[in-house]
Amino acid sequence: MSLACSRSSVALAVDNPEMFNRIAKPFYLKSSIRFIILLWGEKSCLVSEGNKEVPIFTFMEVIHLGRECRKALFECHDARQPYKFEAIKSDDIATLVYTSGTTGNPKGVMLTHHNLLHQIKHLTDVAPAEVGDIFLSMLPPWHAYERACEYFIFARGVEQIYTTVRNLKDDLGRYQPQLMVSVPLVYETLYSGIQKQISTSSLIRKFVALTFIRISLGYMEYKRIYEGKCLTSNQKPPSFLYSILDLIWARLIAAILYPIHMLANKLVYSKIRSTIGISKVAISGGGSLPSHVDKFFEAIGFNLQNGYGLTETSPVIAARRPGCDVIGSVGYPIKHTEFKVVDSETGEILPPGSKGILKVRGPPLMKGYYKNPSATSQAIDRDGWLNTGDIGWIVPYHSTGRSRNSGGVIVVEGRAKDTIVLSSGENVEPGELEEAALRSNLIQQIVVIGQDKRRLGAVVVPNKEGALKVARELSIIDSKSSDISQEKLTSLIYNELRTWTSEFPFQIGPILLVNDPFTIDNGLMTPTMKIRRDRVMAQFKDQIENLYK
Repeated sequence: MSLACSRSSVALAVDNPEMFNRIAKPFYLKSSIRFIILLWGEKSCLVSEGNKEVPIFTFMEVIHLGRECRKALFECHDARQPYKFEAIKSDDIATLVYTSGTTGNPKGVMLTHHNLLHQIKHLTDVAPAEVGDIFLSMLPPWHAYERACEYFIFARGVEQIYTTVRNLKDDLGRYQPQLMVSVPLVYETLYSGIQKQISTSSLIRKFVALTFIRISLGYMEYKRIYEGKCLTSNQKPPSFLYSILDLIWARLIAAILYPIHMLANKLVYSKIRSTIGISKVAISGGGSLPSHVDKFFEAIGFNLQNGYGLTETSPVIAARRPGCDVIGSVGYPIKHTEFKVVDSETGEILPPGSKGILKVRGPPLMKGYYKNPSATSQAIDRDGWLNTGDIGWIVPYHSTGRSRNSGGVIVVEGRAKDTIVLSSGENVEPGELEEAALRSNLIQQIVVIGQDKRRLGAVVVPNKEGALKVARELSIIDSKSSDISQEKLTSLIYNELRTWTSEFPFQIGPILLVNDPFTIDNGLMTPTMKIRRDRVMAQFKDQIENLYK
């Protein structure tokens, strides 16, 4: 739909008759649209409303009308006369993108031509796209993340292929793309698929593969140490002598593990990468990339880079780059973009290494929220700093030690508004616990809860297939049984949570098992596949209250 911010919308572009018919009654009642463009389907299938006649055009009719207008223009008597067009300024609004609204009401983000052109110009530092490359796309085209990437690849002469979660595996093999941009859940799915394939292999192949992976993970840990690409929040650098000894030790261990890592690369990892099919780079954004997924793909030599941004920032404002890929971070700010960290209560600027609210300033920042100056002033201060609402920190600059080549990278640790405050007054960041729990093969999805409660709890969607397998192996159920009781399943999930979250100071207590996964269709996930935490808690409000009785 084409929007002009100074006047009302004049047309509605709708995907299909079914979608329009769901909104037909309020549409005819409240709108003053002059015509409708139907992209797919028959015009006769659209619901009409009494005497209110609104012209309807199919997409092909619009194309035909455009050709006729163009022909008439060139055949016109005045065709040779110069025409004056309204100039578009860089600060003019190019598009309105409504936030997905994981909490609160969606707001219309006004992005300018300058915002989007900045993305097109500088995303080349992140993704080495070249003419003739193939880009596999699976995100909603109206989302800022997808749109910026599409503008960027079109500007680079890259071929785009659209796919879906269901067809992803087949399309990766069929098209062998050089580039893919997606959300963490997609890479978690790829990771789980690889792990499942390994676990169902013969005993010897499974042992060899898992041994290789453990060794490669260790090799990469030591490689990061001697390359100076580790994260640290310590503002004081280590002593020169300690740094030298640490570097020598890391190089020695890495040298011992290197031949095995290369053997694993030849025998196992090359086949995995060939199956995935992405030859240049895959980029993760739109959510937190679990560290175990991040480290696994690094270990097998698959180039997965993590980025960060918001709809309000066009969206990319930081990303890891080829050669500057610091695991656990979202990389350096893109060009001409500044970050700072402030105390959530006082607003005081915090030094590097200190955790607080991330603020950002620069060319990617939106013009504001559409017809909402109050929300705009709350988000962007007088000096032009946007409050991202995320908790994070900036790695200090050190000239020696494990992080000597990591200074200035951004680390994001979760949403400030996701913080759970227990009745004891203690603050808990649920993201880290959820990430750890998802390493279990028995847990498909999880939302940690506990606001104003004495202890944490969780809403869990179990992986029943994995649970049945473990239950048979532990003789909890008969080896031929195809079902497991709720009580036994709950016990298994409890054990898994205790195992995977044992290193955390806060443990998860009562859990609520739900059968149906959180999906986009049932409204419990955003179009970019992030769980709508508030909606999950609202839908299961009564059951959650019963957990704490």
